[in-house]
Amino acid sequence: MESQKLEIMNDKGYRLNAYLDLPPNGQPAHYAIFAHCFTCNINLNAVRHISTALTTHGFGVVRFDFTGLGKSEGTFSESHFSANINDLVAVSQHLKKHYAAPSLLVGHSLGGAAVIAAAAMLPEVKAVATIGAPAGVDHVKKHISVTNTDETGGPEWEVNIGGRPFKITKTFLEEMENVDLNDILSQLHKAVLFLHAPGDSIVGIENAQSLYHSARHPKSFVSLDDADHLLTKKADSLYAAEIIAAWASRYIPFEPNRMLDTAGEQLVGHLNLQEHRFMTALQTVSHSLIADEPIEIGGEDLGPSPYDYLSAALAACTTMTIRLYAAKKGWDLKDIYVYTTYARKHEDDMTNGTGVPSHLETFSKKLRFVGNLNEAQKERLREIAAKCPVHQTLSLPVQIATSLLS
Repeated sequence: MESQKLEIMNDKGYRLNAYLDLPPNGQPAHYAIFAHCFTCNINLNAVRHISTALTTHGFGVVRFDFTGLGKSEGTFSESHFSANINDLVAVSQHLKKHYAAPSLLVGHSLGGAAVIAAAAMLPEVKAVATIGAPAGVDHVKKHISVTNTDETGGPEWEVNIGGRPFKITKTFLEEMENVDLNDILSQLHKAVLFLHAPGDSIVGIENAQSLYHSARHPKSFVSLDDADHLLTKKADSLYAAEIIAAWASRYIPFEPNRMLDTAGEQLVGHLNLQEHRFMTALQTVSHSLIADEPIEIGGEDLGPSPYDYLSAALAACTTMTIRLYAAKKGWDLKDIYVYTTYARKHEDDMTNGTGVPSHLETFSKKLRFVGNLNEAQKERLREIAAKCPVHQTLSLPVQIATSLLS
């Protein structure tokens, strides 16, 4: 899965930390937005697993941090419920302007409540999926204790979610109390999926029952069995991911993101000149990569350059070869770092007998080892580094046979 960093500004002028996860061929058929839980960020396992599953179904997925959370600008106290909704709208507008409007919204916990409210404001959205979403503010209240007054003399509210304390303003609760999710669902003409664990101790299962009862058809409910609220078990988040991806394909035209045919070779490269100048999709039978050129020479810098990949092949082969040798010797080697750089050095005195200056293709390979190794062992590993197959291939004359396919 390839990810692109996005620059998204919300209505308050804050920069939101956001990434667009792309499907294997880099060309999304549809777009989705994932809204994380109340005190979470885009790096939560559940977020990443669900995003990855959707990309394999052809979706481009935007993961972002709400205002004041993760790496987004602003403060947590500004992360009101209405601010969360406005952030979702800002992300949707960015997608619509630069790519295409999102057709799917996915929300976890309070993010689930936010996507329900936002969906009513975004006509292009066709389906909404929630995980452990609350039906109202009651589930937040039971985790709140009033502490000392703040600088203005007003109460300072503290919410404890999953053992972590967060300070919020009274405005947060007042806004949620003024939002009737059940009323919104009763008028929402979109497909809705509710995933909820019966034993969820943070947001009780009665919330899902209330939301499901209010929603119009088509609506669906799936139990997450013994999962916890944050889906901390990998198996639970992967299960939720596959359910959402399969369910969404029922309401959004399913377009499998097929891997390119390698035509019996090890790898295929594909450049679509109608959409890109240099960005090339690279695929093996099982894996997908993207190559591009830097912006300063006309590329979009969406991926490493061809020579970056050549250096990467040398570095990867070197680490693997060193690892095998050290393991065979039983040496205490814990980490291997290989730093590689490619350069073309012109040599005026390299005339090769033709009288014309030539050049020399060079790779710089620097090694760093972590472990209980003596100097003799380190020196031996340096020698072994030159034995890696890619190193040897690059050191020999290479023939490349080029042919045309019909």
